[in-house]
Amino acid sequence: MTESSKTTHEVEIDNSNRSTTPQTDAFVEYLSTQWADRPDVLPQPSPVAAHAEARRRAFSAHFPGERVVVAAGAMKQRSNDTFYPYRAHSAFAHLTGWGSASEPGAVLVFEPRDGGHDATVYFRERAGRDSDEFFANPEIGEFWIGPRPSLEQVSAALGVATAPLAAFIAGDGDRTLDDPDVARVASELRLVKDAFELAEMQAAVDATAQGFDDVLAALPQASGHPRGERVVEGVFNQRARLEGNTVGYETIAASGPHACTLHWIQNDGAVREGDLLLLDAGVELDSLYTADITRTVPVSGTFTEVQRRVYDAVLEAADAARAIVRPGIRFRDVHAAAMEVIERRTREWGLLPEDDGTAYYRRYMVHGTSHHLGMDVHDCAQARRDMYMDGVVEPGMVFTIEPGLYFQPDDLTVPAEYRGIGVRIEDDIVVTEGGCVNLSAGIPRTASDVEAWVQRLRESRASAVNAAG
Repeated sequence: MTESSKTTHEVEIDNSNRSTTPQTDAFVEYLSTQWADRPDVLPQPSPVAAHAEARRRAFSAHFPGERVVVAAGAMKQRSNDTFYPYRAHSAFAHLTGWGSASEPGAVLVFEPRDGGHDATVYFRERAGRDSDEFFANPEIGEFWIGPRPSLEQVSAALGVATAPLAAFIAGDGDRTLDDPDVARVASELRLVKDAFELAEMQAAVDATAQGFDDVLAALPQASGHPRGERVVEGVFNQRARLEGNTVGYETIAASGPHACTLHWIQNDGAVREGDLLLLDAGVELDSLYTADITRTVPVSGTFTEVQRRVYDAVLEAADAARAIVRPGIRFRDVHAAAMEVIERRTREWGLLPEDDGTAYYRRYMVHGTSHHLGMDVHDCAQARRDMYMDGVVEPGMVFTIEPGLYFQPDDLTVPAEYRGIGVRIEDDIVVTEGGCVNLSAGIPRTASDVEAWVQRLRESRASAVNAAG
């Protein structure tokens, strides 16, 4: 790897044992000539460009007279000379509007001037065909990874000045995302979404809904495979790649007692008739905004009596939490509303010790009810507590509501009929001036609607298979 390309990848790779391209003058001359002219057509400004400019102005106001560098980040090594698919840092993507197509190693620089900053995006510009980079460099060469944009094309699309990465010089006084104050400001700017972001969030939810439909239609296939959870994961992840960039986080495809493991991502278990399947998944769009939805469904299409009892309690908790969402409440109040239902129902079922003020019910739901959502599945994580957990809810905020009940298969505090049942229902909520809107309301939620949903999609797949046969 050349010296200048180290900034795009986090490690330098020794490729000395791989077959090499001839480097004779004659060969380089031959490879560098007789190419058709490629038109350098400038794109129209991206729909996000004006919004990103407003975000940069808001960010700039926090650092008068200071030079701030927001790095996109480098390619992360997976193993040896293979790297994970690239995704820029969310702060960089938010402030530039550059999503899944962003270039590894790019930096956004705020140069101070009177009254604010001048913003410039520096990135590794594409090599001309008069050099060997475009055919000999497997990390960034266009023969290897495909066409790359010009400085002018990126500037036209994003509405921001661009410059070659080689021209960027770091300064001793630069403030970066390693500075907690810079990371905090970048996080807090995302607490309230603009119009572009809200539209992207709805689109991400809609794509995720398609993925859930795909999974339910594939339940017969999943039930017939010893690693049926992998079938579920693969089917959903295919939809994420078709409709967006990828999944917003590792898909949780938890069947039977695996649903009691909050972040079950091994997904190597069977999907059995009679069990519940907990699917927690989200599509990340090319803009990098992600949904985060959970539904718990009966694999057979019908809940058992105890499964439905648990499901209805979780749904009641979710509805109670959503009912209080409006501008002016505290974010933590959402969790409290859900927990009141969880405590009441588990006490009615005789699962809790005598009430002495201890939150014994949290044994069955150890996680929180809500988190902010956006470019990160747990968005705005560096925001101050008094802006987040203790903060006042405002219009334009987007967060999840996701209560659950999880009765571990070896939990002796509950009757045997409850053991191994895990239920979570998660929706994505946007706060409005008068209350809130459930972005994922179109995905079935009530027990009866969920049963009908599973049965309809299973039957439609069976009919399609029979027709094809």
